[in-house]
Parts: sequence; C-alpha cells; structure tokens
Amino acid sequence: MRGSARRAGRPLRRLTRLLLGRNELRRPCDRIEGLVVASLSAAFLTLAVAAAVFAGRLYQSQHAMAAHARTAVAVLAQPGPIADSQTTAVRATWRLPKGTQRSGTLTTVTAPAIYDASAGASVPVWLDRSGQPVAPPPSPSGMIALALFAGITVTAGAALAVILCYRLCRMVLDRHRLARWESAWAAVGPQWTSRR
Repeated sequence: MRGSARRAGRPLRRLTRLLLGRNELRRPCDRIEGLVVASLSAAFLTLAVAAAVFAGRLYQSQHAMAAHARTAVAVLAQPGPIADSQTTAVRATWRLPKGTQRSGTLTTVTAPAIYDASAGASVPVWLDRSGQPVAPPPSPSGMIALALFAGITVTAGAALAVILCYRLCRMVLDRHRLARWESAWAAVGPQWTSRR
C-alpha cells in the first residue's frame, strides 16, 4: 500500500521539481516555459471538457426539437419548383393535429419533397407547436454525427489555439535566450579567441 502511494505521488513530485526545483543550469526563462506548458495543458484539457459538454448539449437540444415537431401532410395549391428553377416556395394547405386546416407557403427548406411535385400532390411536412412548417429534423444518427463534428471541431480549434500560443511564447523566449547568450559571449568570447 505504501509503495503504491509513493508511486502515485511521484509524477506530481517530478512535475513540481521540473517547474520549481533548484537547478543551477536552469535559467529563469526555462522555468517560465515550463509554467507556460503546464498552463496551456490545463487550458486545453478544460477546453476539451467544455467541447464535450457543448456537443452533449447540442445533441440534447436537437433531440428536444425533434421531439416537439409533428408530421402532417400538405396539399400543394400550385406545382412545385423544378430542380433548376429560381422559385423555391409554393402555396399549400395542411391540417394541424387538432384538425384545424391551415394554409401558407412551403419552401424547399421546410418541405424538400415539393421539387417536381404537381398541383394537388400530397407532401410530408414537419410542424412546430404553433403549426408552422419547419425544416425536417435530422435523423438520430445525423444528430449524433453533428454533435460529434461540433465537439471535434471545437477541440481541434482549442488545440490549434494552444499550439499557436506555445509557438508565440517559445519565439519570445528564444529571442530572449539568444540575446542573453550573445551578450554573455561578447563578454567572454574575446578572452578565448585572438580575434578582436
């Protein structure tokens, strides 16, 4: 039991020694770089967890919207647009779940089946709570794919931002290291070489 507790504490102790330990060869800018790496790693892990939560919430909201949408059958009052047409909307009538008849405009977004449909054709349509046509909800696999894509995209964006921050910090620190090295060499170099 004691050995496993010691082993569990070793990585933290090593990280602390790496960042804060006393070493005559470690420069202050090396300590700063270690702190930047630790901070950026913590920021990335936080953003990755936030991306997972965001993806879960996105899936839940899409699932809730799909649960509240109801299907109905609309009858077109005029022919639907052809595939190359500029027209994307037609007049139609549909019945609400309570039996009330409504009329309005269906677009190719709210009712994709209106393409090449003739006047009087019946097309499926999705309605919101107020009885207005809405875009069809994605399939369950489509909801999962969209949530995964959003989570992966946010995580990849966070990784890119962390990498860019590290590169920028490293560039500034390397310039500082080079300037210190050049000034130290300017003081010591003439003693070692005969060139003046």
